[in-house]
Amino acid sequence: MKVSILTREYPPYIYGGAGVHVGQLVPQLRKIVEHVDVQAMGEPREGATAHPENYPAGANAAIRILGTDIAMANAIPEDTDVIHSHTWYANFAGLVGSLYLDVPHVVTSHSLEPHRPWKAEQLGGGYRVSSWAEKTAFEAAAAVISVSAGMRKDVLASYPDLDPSRVYVVRNGIDTEEFKPDPGTDIVNGLHVDLDRPLVVFVGRITRQKGLVHLVRAAKDFDPDTQLLLLAGAPDTPEIAAEFDEAFTALSKTRPVTWVQEMLPRASVRQVLTHATVFACPSIYEPLGIVNLEAMACETAVVASAVGGIPEVVVDGETGLLVPYDPEQAADPAYVAAFEAKFAQDVNTLTRDPEKARQFGKAGRRRCIEEFSWEKIARETVAVYEKAIAWHNR
Repeated sequence: MKVSILTREYPPYIYGGAGVHVGQLVPQLRKIVEHVDVQAMGEPREGATAHPENYPAGANAAIRILGTDIAMANAIPEDTDVIHSHTWYANFAGLVGSLYLDVPHVVTSHSLEPHRPWKAEQLGGGYRVSSWAEKTAFEAAAAVISVSAGMRKDVLASYPDLDPSRVYVVRNGIDTEEFKPDPGTDIVNGLHVDLDRPLVVFVGRITRQKGLVHLVRAAKDFDPDTQLLLLAGAPDTPEIAAEFDEAFTALSKTRPVTWVQEMLPRASVRQVLTHATVFACPSIYEPLGIVNLEAMACETAVVASAVGGIPEVVVDGETGLLVPYDPEQAADPAYVAAFEAKFAQDVNTLTRDPEKARQFGKAGRRRCIEEFSWEKIARETVAVYEKAIAWHNR
C-alpha cells in the first residue's frame, strides 16, 4: 500500500496537536506500509515535499490555503493507493487529489470548523471558505477518522449527511519515550520556578478554544503559595489579546505569574511538565487534547474541563480532576464565573494534597503506556485505509 499524507504542519514546524499527530504517525506508518509520501505546507524540510502558502499573494489567508492545496494535490504521486488529509487546511487538497487520481480520500477530524465560530475573528469571510472546504471534503471522503468518540459524535452532528459506518474512531497517542519524567532542573531554574512551592502549568496557544483566559481568572482563587507558569504563544487576534492582557494584568497585581511567549523546545516542555504539581487544561473545545497526554506521560496530575474527548484521556479521580463545562452557556457570565471558581477549587484540591497529585501522575503515565501507543494507532489507521479502499472500489 502506498499512502500520501497531506498536512499543513510537519516536523520541525509544528504548532498544534494535528502537527504532533502527523509527526508521530508517519514514522510508524512507514514501518507497516510500502511507502508513505508527505505533502506539507510552509518551509522545506526533510521527509516531506513542502509548498509555500503564498498564492495568490495578498489574498485572505483561507484563499491562500486553497491555492497551496492545488499545488499539493498536483504533487501527489500517481501510484498512490490512498490519500489521507489532516485538518481543513489540507482537506481540499485531498478532495482534489482523490478526484484527479481516482483513489480514496481519508480525512482525520482533529477539530471541526462549526465548533470554532471565533475563527471568523481571524479569517473574516475566509471562515466561510474554510468551513466549506471541510464540509465538502468530509462528505465526499471514503472514510473519516475521529480522534475520540466525542469527536465522532460531533462529526455526525455537524455533518448529518455522512454515513455513520464510514466514521471511525482512532484516538491520538503519545510517545512515552519522548515524554517521560525529567528530573533535571536547569530549565525550571532558568524560569525562576521555586521547587519548594506548588506549580500549576499551562501549555498551549492563546485562542478562544484553549480557554486560557478562564485559567488566568480562576488563578486569583489559587492558594497564595501556588505558582502559575504559562507557556503560551502570542494571541491569535487583537480581541483575544486585549481580553487576555486585561486578565493577566489583574492577576499579576495579586500573585506572581510567569508568561513565556516563545515556543520552548519539546525537551524543555517535558522538564517543565515533570515539575508541575498540576497541569491545567481549561479548553472550551478539545477533540482529544494531546497536551494532556504529554503531561500525564510526565507523571503530572491534570485538572481539565470536561469537554470533547478530554474525558477519554483524563480519568476523573484517577489521573486528574474534570471540571464540567457547557459551551451552550458560554454567554452567561454567572455560569462562566462558576466554572472558573470550580476550576480553581479543583486545582487547590491537588496542590494541597501533593501525595494525591503524585498518585494521579503515576496512574496517568500507566494509562498513556497501556492505551495510547503510536504503534497501535498506526495499525488502526491502516485498517481504516483498507476499509476506505474497499468502499471506494465497491
